[in-house]
Amino acid sequence: MRPLTEEEMTTFFEKLAKYIGRNIRHLLDRKDGNYCFRLQKDRVYYASETLVRKAQSVPKENLAAFGTCFGKFTRTRKFRLEITALDYLARYALYKIWIRPAGVMSYLYGNNVLKAHLGRITENTPKHHGVVFFSMSDTPLGFGVSAYTTNECRKLESTAIIAFHQADVGQYIRDEDALSAYQS
Repeated sequence: MRPLTEEEMTTFFEKLAKYIGRNIRHLLDRKDGNYCFRLQKDRVYYASETLVRKAQSVPKENLAAFGTCFGKFTRTRKFRLEITALDYLARYALYKIWIRPAGVMSYLYGNNVLKAHLGRITENTPKHHGVVFFSMSDTPLGFGVSAYTTNECRKLESTAIIAFHQADVGQYIRDEDALSAYQS
């Protein structure tokens, strides 16, 4: 477990900023203690500094995980957000899309969001920007990328894809082994 290098920190914060923008500062400047990001086996974890100090006493090969996993670096050193970061993305998201009840199951099976399934969308959502998906009862479902701006979405036909799927809570069931850092 180690702090992120300057290059890793830049890559990570650029990806995170697509979803929560300047709200990244709320993750680090908290009233309930000091929090930080640490790298363990190519995965970025978000944890309190007291938890990090306790985790440092565990041998590196025995430490499976600690804190909340925000994602991992690929072999090409690109960063990929994982569904385990959804709680924080949903809390600080700049742009949100609410999905009608008829489209929730389709989305949770890994499909993109269609105009017919759109309940609401945040005003001034830009094209190709990170969005967080919610049910109509404000339950976070996942995250992805908008395919059109808010104004363009109003003019589309009902079968058009308005947002691309990246991760959803259904992955906890589908990809259970891949989400855990510990593999027996």
